[in-house]
Amino acid sequence: MNRKKIQSTLFEALRKAGKILRSSLGERRVIEKKSELSLVTAADKAAEACIVKIIRKAFPDHSLLTEESPPFGNSHCRWIIDPLDGTTNFAHTYPVACVSIGFEENGRLEMGGVFDPFRDELFFAARGKGAALNNRPLRVSKTGTLSESLLCTGFPYDRREKADEYLPIFKAFMMKVQGIRRTGAAALDLCYVAAGRFDGFWELKLQPWDKAAAMLIIEEAGGVLSNFSGRPLTLNDIQNAASNSLIHQEMLEVLKPFQRVGK
Repeated sequence: MNRKKIQSTLFEALRKAGKILRSSLGERRVIEKKSELSLVTAADKAAEACIVKIIRKAFPDHSLLTEESPPFGNSHCRWIIDPLDGTTNFAHTYPVACVSIGFEENGRLEMGGVFDPFRDELFFAARGKGAALNNRPLRVSKTGTLSESLLCTGFPYDRREKADEYLPIFKAFMMKVQGIRRTGAAALDLCYVAAGRFDGFWELKLQPWDKAAAMLIIEEAGGVLSNFSGRPLTLNDIQNAASNSLIHQEMLEVLKPFQRVGK
């Protein structure tokens, strides 16, 4: 694996796609509805096309898994791409959104980057090399108890049909923590756990492209990720929990009654 070339390709793709998002904010161009609450904007498509072009020029044989297109290739090296995480925010001109790209080799995440073009913040991690925000080392918070914690969450696109399943989890945490935020961009939420801005996170039904890059960033920043049962998180898990590690067991105790939710 040519780490230097992969990293430079990753950074180029993140920044050029981010430039598209930054220049497009305010257009309100929704071009497709995958469901009533799942939108696709022109910026999604343009950013994805930009990323794919950059990666395929540098690594034409690598596989691609992207949010807006069918999977490509069967290489042992795979790029996992979300060209615009936070589409609903973006479509309403609310500038909380990002580009997320993870790189996987032989089924293991090796590198990941998440770029917020509206704050010019680039979160990055390489396996075994630590995590960084704009080249500064990144570490999770030192908050030691759930009662002192600020958590973040999101709700799946089927929330109108399953509100009675999802809201009890929110209430259970609301009674235990200092505060809960709901920003609408899971990749950024996870990076904020890595940066110590949030102490923990939970959400159901994230897709691989929502979390691939940020999973590695959290791990390299000293955090922990699991499903609601406490098993190490995989890209295909429906239940997602992340924390600074210090409050993780307390989070799992809150989540224990909800281990069947979403399945």
